[in-house]
Amino acid sequence: MTSSEPIYTLDDLDTWSFPGTALAVLGHPIKHSISPPMHNAALARMAERNSKFKTWKYFRFDITPEDLPAALKEFHARGFKGLNLTVPHKIIAFGLPEVAVSPAANLIGAVNTLDWTKSGWNGHNTDGYGLTTGVGETPLRRDLQNSHIILLGAGGAARGAAVECLSKPCASLWIANRTTSNLDALIIQMKPLAKEIPLHGFDPARPPANLPSNALVINATSAGLKSDDPFPIDLALLPRPKGIYDMIYNPPETRLLAQARALGIPAANGLSMLVHQGVRSLEIWSGASVPVDVMRTAVHSAIRSSA
Repeated sequence: MTSSEPIYTLDDLDTWSFPGTALAVLGHPIKHSISPPMHNAALARMAERNSKFKTWKYFRFDITPEDLPAALKEFHARGFKGLNLTVPHKIIAFGLPEVAVSPAANLIGAVNTLDWTKSGWNGHNTDGYGLTTGVGETPLRRDLQNSHIILLGAGGAARGAAVECLSKPCASLWIANRTTSNLDALIIQMKPLAKEIPLHGFDPARPPANLPSNALVINATSAGLKSDDPFPIDLALLPRPKGIYDMIYNPPETRLLAQARALGIPAANGLSMLVHQGVRSLEIWSGASVPVDVMRTAVHSAIRSSA
């Protein structure tokens, strides 16, 4: 399942000649991204109120991790107004000297939104806002505050989710990740923020017996982007969750969500998070009011048309 928008590469920047204000999302892979139709629909509506947005357009680029440092310099030289970063670039960009990280993103240790300045990029993270707002508007109707959370993953998306959950604050946070070193590093980073909130890590293949029931399970891994990806966790091994929220939105039903449906557990994909993190990113770049309803309609349309 892919968006109809073209996919560009770093090589395309060598002959880049777009005359307007360019925005882009960078990832690897990127073919699943429907951010371009979402942002371009919003920009078209914004142009009805302010003519300057008529020349703004949002693109998508497949950039490998090893090419990201050179790519960010090239995007800056080409005058791209803003960039979104998705898997696996959020943590990589955080450590680059040309990215000045905001205090909020510094706490997370990852950036997903870059804003052009003369000296380089300002790095932000809008995932936390997207998660809180997105989960709240789905049929799950869950508030992260006072909820027991089981978080799957220890990458950039998981860091943002962990900070958001602990900041609310949640009732407890259990982080599952197969790579012990990454899990331990995330737990250490989150301990100062957790304070008195119970914070635990575990191997998703061997969930501990004392996991809370009625927890909200959040998948912040990339497991599910491909149809043959393994489950990030077997839901049958957990005390019955209150709900499942998978940050993946394309495909709209991952294996994890299909298992939740089979078990009768309320579940939702990450479309709502995509919309609201995108809203916040576009607000940062434009300094203008962003039409949330237009972005929401656009992503649902893009999913239907690419099915």
